Amino acid sequence: MAFYIDSKKQNSSKEISYLLKKCILHHPSKWSELVFLCIGSDRITGDCLGPYIGHSLRQVHIPGVFVYGTLAHPIHALNIQEAHNFIKSAHPSALVIAIDASLGTKKHLGYVTIGNGALYPGAGVQKELPPVGDIHITGIVNISGFVDQLTLQSTRLSTVIFLGDTITKGIMNIIPWESFTQTL
Repeated sequence: MAFYIDSKKQNSSKEISYLLKKCILHHPSKWSELVFLCIGSDRITGDCLGPYIGHSLRQVHIPGVFVYGTLAHPIHALNIQEAHNFIKSAHPSALVIAIDASLGTKKHLGYVTIGNGALYPGAGVQKELPPVGDIHITGIVNISGFVDQLTLQSTRLSTVIFLGDTITKGIMNIIPWESFTQTL
């Protein structure tokens, strides 16, 4: 089940924090590290949401929290399997939160989705990539339609930045991490 949050509402980052914390608490004491897997390409405006959030999260150094996928080092269709394998090997007891841009209906444009379970990257543009993450966060950057790849390329950067800043603020609001586990 995924929760939908309207990022244009005044307290949307607090709602993101609340729902993300609720999802994290659904996985008690099964993990000792937190990994943010931020998926997307910095070469396509609508797909750079994940790398933009990764870039923002990398600015804050929190023990036990790791970020993969940034503007400088994006994780996308060509390297996601390798990144997924690396994370499983380097962080075997991590809770993985996968973040990606998505396309949706007109009424959900600008919404954030959060839920337990894997994220299926590339599904909106008919790519078959491995499911990743224990928790997923998506930002609906544009409307799904006939030519989704072109839609991602013509997405407004302001939409991506606004969603990215709202999601990042929501993530940062759940600090201190100690409230989730004694091992972080």
